Amino acid sequence: MINLLFISYNSAWLLMIAIALISFIVQWRFKSKFKKYSEMPLLSGLSGKDVAERMLHDNGIYNVKVISVEGQLTDHYNPADRTVNLSPDVYHSRSVAAAAVAAHECGHAVQHAKAYNWLSLRSTLVPVVNVASTLTQWTLMIGIMLLLFTHNSFVLAIGVAALALVTLFSFITLPVEFDASSRALAWLNNNYTVMQTSEEHEQAKDALWWAAMTYVVAALSALATLVYYASFLFNRRD
Repeated sequence: MINLLFISYNSAWLLMIAIALISFIVQWRFKSKFKKYSEMPLLSGLSGKDVAERMLHDNGIYNVKVISVEGQLTDHYNPADRTVNLSPDVYHSRSVAAAAVAAHECGHAVQHAKAYNWLSLRSTLVPVVNVASTLTQWTLMIGIMLLLFTHNSFVLAIGVAALALVTLFSFITLPVEFDASSRALAWLNNNYTVMQTSEEHEQAKDALWWAAMTYVVAALSALATLVYYASFLFNRRD
């Protein structure tokens, strides 16, 4: 990792462009898969809301509400108020995609109920990362300007440190997301009244895999950005 900090600016820039391109492809692929599976009716006829409530109750969770929130792909679990928030396309839909997404978000609720370590760590870091994200918005560019014109690297160093925290958070998110999908797929696989065929299960697995890949490329993008600014700092600080 230390060696990465000393790569040339051009190499770091090319790395960022490459990951941005990969991110675009993955995002496009995920949206394409979601659209495809959103058009495939679930044979059981259950809505995303129905699936979510069944999974929660099957896991002995009765203090979490399933609600609808505005927007597209805005689905998330909020541990603060114990709500599974589903976008209208998932909450009302009776498709394979809706069932997969609803079960995934409930996977986070199960993690919370079972005190899953990675989720606990992620939740603990949220306030710190929010501050760090705010810092990166102004310290990086201002820091570079100060470094170029005054050779003072202090502000840029603060920005790089804040960006390092954001990057770490992105990687901590990965096991949380993969585990939630794993819990969702295991539950769906054992509940034939929800997904009645192996084909539906494979489609759900495919949709959740591409969703997980968006988090992977987001983490890699954060790392590439960190390497770029860190390289700038270490190569110019003298």
